[in-house]
Amino acid sequence: MTELIVPRRFCGPPDSGNGGWTAGALAALDDADAPHDHGSSWPAIEVSLRRPPPLETPLEVTTEAGVTTASWDGAPVATAHRVDRTLAEVDPVDPAAAAAATSSYPGHTFHPFPTCFACGTEREEGDGLRIFPGAVGEGAAGHRVAAPWTPHASLHEDWHTYVDEHPRASVAATWAALDCIGGWAGDLTERLMVLGRMTARIDALPVVGEPHVVVGEGRGQDGRKTFTAATLYDADGRVVATAEHIWIAVDPAQFGGRTPAAD
Repeated sequence: MTELIVPRRFCGPPDSGNGGWTAGALAALDDADAPHDHGSSWPAIEVSLRRPPPLETPLEVTTEAGVTTASWDGAPVATAHRVDRTLAEVDPVDPAAAAAATSSYPGHTFHPFPTCFACGTEREEGDGLRIFPGAVGEGAAGHRVAAPWTPHASLHEDWHTYVDEHPRASVAATWAALDCIGGWAGDLTERLMVLGRMTARIDALPVVGEPHVVVGEGRGQDGRKTFTAATLYDADGRVVATAEHIWIAVDPAQFGGRTPAAD
C-alpha cells in the first residue's frame, strides 16, 4: 500500500489541498504510465477530485483496473487514470507581455483563497508559486490570461528518479502551475469555483531557476461547470506541459473562501 500526504504548504483553500498539486501528486503515483525517466514526457493523465483533499493526512493509494485512487476514511478523495486523447494547447504569449499582465491580476483586488499555494497573494516568494495571471486578450476559444513563473529550488523533484543534468520541478508542482490560472481565465472573479477535474500532459518537467510563461484560456460554461485550459512554455517558447480543467461552482462557506461582496 502507498500513501499520499498533502503538506499544509500545498493548500488551495485554507483547510484543503491545492487541486493541481494534489492531482499531480496522485498522477505521479501512476507507476504503470510513468516514464522511466520522470523528467521526460508523461502521457495525458486525468484526475478527478471527489472531495476536498485533507491536509497532513495519510491518504491510502490503491490501483485497480488502471485507475489509481487516493482514499481517506473509506471514501475516494481523487482518482487518476491515463487517457488517450489530444489536449488542445493554449497559444503562447510573449514573456514581456506575460510579465506586464501581472499588474492587472484580479487577485490583487479580490482573492477567494489568498493563501493558495499556486496563486495566493499572501504567500511569500519561494513558498507559494505566486503565479498572478492578468488579461492578455481573447483567444480562439475565449478569454486568455498569462503570467511568468520561475520554478524555485524548493520544488526540486527529489523523490523520483530522472536522468538529467538540470534540476527540475516536481510533477506535482508542474500540475499546480497549470491549475489556478485556468480558474482566473474562467469566471473566478464572479463566483467561487474549485477544481473538479484536471487532465494534464507533461512534455518535460520545468527546469528550476529558468523563466517560464504559463497561459490560461476560458473554454465555456455549462451550469455549475466552467471549462478552461492552460499551457506552460519554457524560455525558448517550447511547450513544457499543458492541461484542461473542469471547475465546479460551490458555496464559499463550504471551503473557507471569500466572495467579492465580502471584500
